[in-house]
Amino acid sequence: MKDKRPEILEKAPLQYTPENELGVVFLFSHIVKKLRVRVESIRPEFPDCIAYQKTAHGEKRIRIEFEFRSSSFKNHKHSSRYCDWIVCWEHDWPDVPQKIRVIELKKYFGVGFNVWIQPVVGIEQQEWLSKVNKANWGLSKRATKGDLLLMYHAKPAKCIKDIFILDDELRRCKAGWREGYCYAALIKRICSLDSPIFLEDMKQHRILKTSSFIRRNMQGNLNATEYWPYLYEIIIQRNPKVKKKLLKYAPERI
Repeated sequence: MKDKRPEILEKAPLQYTPENELGVVFLFSHIVKKLRVRVESIRPEFPDCIAYQKTAHGEKRIRIEFEFRSSSFKNHKHSSRYCDWIVCWEHDWPDVPQKIRVIELKKYFGVGFNVWIQPVVGIEQQEWLSKVNKANWGLSKRATKGDLLLMYHAKPAKCIKDIFILDDELRRCKAGWREGYCYAALIKRICSLDSPIFLEDMKQHRILKTSSFIRRNMQGNLNATEYWPYLYEIIIQRNPKVKKKLLKYAPERI
C-alpha cells in the first residue's frame, strides 16, 4: 500500500491528479471543446494525436504529442518538426521550441500553487532585494507562474524575510552569479516580514525540523509546498498585518 496518494482534483472528471500519460489523454478529452479542437485520431506512433482547431477561415490541422511532463518530449528525442502541440500535466521545459504550443492541463483543473524557498546569498544582494518590488530571479525549472517564493536571506541573517510571487513564464538565460545558464523569470513582491522567520525557529519546530529544506540547510531552490501550512501559521502569528495580503495563498487554496 502506498504511503501517499496524488492530489484530489476538484470539479474534474478524474478524482486525482494524473500520474502518467494516459491520465493526460483522458483529461485532455474534457477540454477539447474549450480549445475549439476536434480530434481526428489517437494513435500509438509519434505524434500521438491528429486534431483540427477551428479558425476564422475553417479548421487548422494540429499534430499533438501527449506527455506527463513536457520535458519528456526532449528525453524521448521527438522531432519538433513534426509536432505542433505538447499536451502535458506539468510544463517543466522552459526552453521548449518556440513553434510548439504547450497545453499544461493542471492550469485547467484548478490545481493550486507551489511554495518554494529561494536563497538570497550575500549582504549586497539581500539589501538590494529588500528595496525592490520586482526582479528577475533564477528559479527551479519546475516552478510555474503563480507559485509562491519565500526569500531566504542566508548568512548572516538566516531568515525568511520577503515573500514574492512568480509573475511570468520561465526562460533559459545566462546566469549572472555563476558560469553557464539558468532558468529565470520576473518575480513580484507580495510583502515583507517585519518579524522574519529564522532558521533556528524552523529547526526547533516539531514538523519543520523534519523537512528536506532543513536537512539541506536551506541550500538550493527547495520545494516547501508540503510544509506551507506550518510556515504560513508562523508567518501570520508573527506578522498579522500581512494576513490580508496572503489570504489568496492560504494553505487551503493549494
